[in-house]
Amino acid sequence: MVDHLANTEINSQRIAAVENCFGASGQPLAVPGRVLLGEGILTKECRKKPKPRIFFLFNDILVYGSIVINKRKYNSQHIIPLEDVTLETLPDTLQMKNRWMIKTSKKSFVVSAASLTERKEWISHLEECIRHLLTKTGRQPSTEHAAPWIPDKATDICMRCTQTKFSTLTRRHHCRKCGFVVCADCSRQRFLMPRLSPKPLRVCNLCYRQLLAEKKKEAEADCGQPEPIRSAIPGYEPSSGDDSDKSDDDKADQWPADTEFYTSEVSWSSFHS
Repeated sequence: MVDHLANTEINSQRIAAVENCFGASGQPLAVPGRVLLGEGILTKECRKKPKPRIFFLFNDILVYGSIVINKRKYNSQHIIPLEDVTLETLPDTLQMKNRWMIKTSKKSFVVSAASLTERKEWISHLEECIRHLLTKTGRQPSTEHAAPWIPDKATDICMRCTQTKFSTLTRRHHCRKCGFVVCADCSRQRFLMPRLSPKPLRVCNLCYRQLLAEKKKEAEADCGQPEPIRSAIPGYEPSSGDDSDKSDDDKADQWPADTEFYTSEVSWSSFHS
C-alpha cells in the first residue's frame, strides 16, 4: 500500500488536506516517502473525561488532535513516531468498550473504537507500520514506556496516603512517574527525567525515593552512558498527561459533518488503499 501511494498526487492531496485542517497551529506533515494510510475518530481517555479525537495514521507517524469542526478544522496537534509505539489490548469497562493502549517512552494513553472490527483494523495497520519501520531501521521494539495517567474520576482520595479527600479546594495531581492521582502533600517533590521532559517533573513521594535510589546506584556504578537518540519530531510533547483539557472548552458535543473531508468521499473512519 505504501509503495503504491508514495509520490502519488492523491497522497499529496490527502496530506495537504490534513495540514489545512490543522492550519497554522499544526506542524508540516509532507515529507518525501510519507504516506497517509487512514484516519478516523477514536475516543481518548483524558484526565477529566473521555473525549473524541481525530487520528491520522501515516506510514511513520501517528497524528491526533482535538475536533473543532469535524472534517474541516482541528487543533492541539500531537505527533508520535511509530517506531517508539507499543500497543496493548485492554478489556472493556462499563463506560468504554473496544479499548487499547498506545504506549511510548514519552506518552501513554488509552483509546477506544466505535466497534470491535474498527479496533482490529486500527491495531492491524499500526502493527504493520511499526514492524516495517523497525525492520527498516534495525531497531528493537521499545521496552520503556511512560505511565498513563489515571483519570481524575477514578478515585476520590489520594492513591498514596489514602487519607486526603479531593474537593473543589483540594486539588488532584498526577505523578509523572507512576500516573497515580495524588494530593499535594504526597507530591511535593520534583525530579528530572530527561526521557519525559527537560524540566523537573512532579512525582509522588514513593516514586521520588525510588528515583533517588536508582540515581545513586547508577552513580556508584559510574554508569554515565548517554541516552539513546530518539526521533525528534516537532509536536511530540513530552508528557503522559491529558493533552488538551486546557484547549478544550467542551463547547460542541456535535460537530457539523456536511462537508466531506476528501473529494473521494471516503468514510470518516477508513484506511486508504
